Amino acid sequence: VWAFATARAAAETLFGAIAGHAVNRVDDFKPQDMANTVWAFAKACVAAEALFAAIGGAAMNRIGDFNPQNMANTVWAFATAGVATETLFGTIAGAAANRIGDFNPQDLANTAWAFACIGWKHSDLFTLLGSALLERLGMLNDIQKSQLYVVTVYFQTEWPHLEFPLSAHVRSLRSAYTRQEPNPSQLQCDVSTM
Repeated sequence: VWAFATARAAAETLFGAIAGHAVNRVDDFKPQDMANTVWAFAKACVAAEALFAAIGGAAMNRIGDFNPQNMANTVWAFATAGVATETLFGTIAGAAANRIGDFNPQDLANTAWAFACIGWKHSDLFTLLGSALLERLGMLNDIQKSQLYVVTVYFQTEWPHLEFPLSAHVRSLRSAYTRQEPNPSQLQCDVSTM
């Protein structure tokens, strides 16, 4: 499914069959398999609630086996698909906080964006991610910077009395954001198939 999602190939029937089969086999999945599977479904705009629920449960039970990329891709996929579970995000937030030094800049940006998209209500995670990103802004591309613009706006809206580590860079982040083509949300994908 990863290849079909990456190629943006229309394969709704294939995705449906895989979701039906995979939901009963997620305990056999490695962390990368879980992350790649939900990533592919989110990227292809294919709804699979039962599969996301099964992978979310398995991921929480095996979070210690997830590397930073697996964590980042999982929360990105759940946020992109509009499937936000407080318990899964809470589990990943705790694991990410403990391993923040192992995250690369892209994983940090994807994680921060995902938590902003679901409306995460704990400023400490955003402060931690923003601080880790501060020294790495030059390593980010425009897509990642545009994600961080969304995160910065979210943080400033939710906690106007707190200083977000990336606030001083909001202009350059906004510039990256305005240069990006729109990326459809799950709702837009659902509406377009009606």
